[in-house]
Amino acid sequence: MPKKIAILGSTGSIGENTLRVIADNPGRFEVVALAAGSNWERLAGQAREFSPRLVSVADPVNAGHLRNSRSCGARVLSGDEGLLEVAAGAGADIVVSALVGSEGLAPTLAAIEAGASIALANKEVLVMAGELVTQRARARKVPILPIDSEHAGVSQALAGRPRGREVLRIILTASGGPFRTTSLESLCGVTPAEALRHPTWKMGPKVTIDSASLMNKGLELIEAKWLFDLSPEQVDVLIHPESVVHALAEFVDGSMLAQMSVPDMRISISQALCYPERVPCQVPRLDLARLGSLTFEEPDTGRFACLGHARSVLVEGGIAPAVLNAANEVAVEAFLGGHIGFMEIPALVGAALEGRPSGSGDSLEEVMGADRWAREFTASRLNGVRSKVRP
Repeated sequence: MPKKIAILGSTGSIGENTLRVIADNPGRFEVVALAAGSNWERLAGQAREFSPRLVSVADPVNAGHLRNSRSCGARVLSGDEGLLEVAAGAGADIVVSALVGSEGLAPTLAAIEAGASIALANKEVLVMAGELVTQRARARKVPILPIDSEHAGVSQALAGRPRGREVLRIILTASGGPFRTTSLESLCGVTPAEALRHPTWKMGPKVTIDSASLMNKGLELIEAKWLFDLSPEQVDVLIHPESVVHALAEFVDGSMLAQMSVPDMRISISQALCYPERVPCQVPRLDLARLGSLTFEEPDTGRFACLGHARSVLVEGGIAPAVLNAANEVAVEAFLGGHIGFMEIPALVGAALEGRPSGSGDSLEEVMGADRWAREFTASRLNGVRSKVRP
């Protein structure tokens, strides 16, 4: 029987690549539900090709356009109700959680409660509420299968080894983004267009800006703690511009294992969808002789202050990760809109962390309350930053 797949975020880069993997493996998967944001026309095309029973978009107006599209042929929903139905009401065996930001938390929890395996690309889910999500997944005996190439690499390098006795630490790699060698002075003036030119990966705008600031890697550190049940001291980052080594595991005996491949998300998506099997993947093969050399360096925390914020949050826990994530989402949106400068992103995040209320973060209500507080706090600071950056 083919595995039944639902995708949250089907028109984004992860969603599109997931559908490419599915198309490359006929008879292995059945797409039962798709959810997208505003790109209803692309969603209609996906519905024509993969014939899901259910599709959902964010806006009711776009849902109307979908219903009027003769080629769609699926039940159409919208908004939060639609996301939850795609996640938990379509009978999926695997739910691909590929939404961007905090909106992925509620539908991912709903999918877990429905007993679906989670193929996780929406790292904010574990950043905001790692303890809650992992507890519920354990209670429902639901696996969380990482799609991010770094976490998929860690999973392969660890290969089920006992973490408490054998694993010293894991190392996630980062390309360094477009500003790896840019001076601090020059960073103050970079434009959104410059920040969106990632040297290696093709991703959505929010994730690309996070990669430029290294916030993306900071979020992945927090995610790794929960995925692999590690202490803050056991997770680390190295800059690796070639993006060929995705993760390393260092063991107590001094040995180290690295997972390597060409930088193509279809590999880790295929591993998550087909777990525990490996199947052929139609991607270029890694040619080490042609590559010639691999380079690594420590991240510059002066240039990448967002990574420093994430490291501190990793240690502090509580509601701090939810505050970090929400403040960053607001700041990145403001930067993309041309309202603040690039270096105001870490400044706004740092201010939110410094001013945050206390809280353990052990309930969904507290996590969402921290998320709301951070968004309101950061938005209130934007006018002052705008006046300084855009006189």
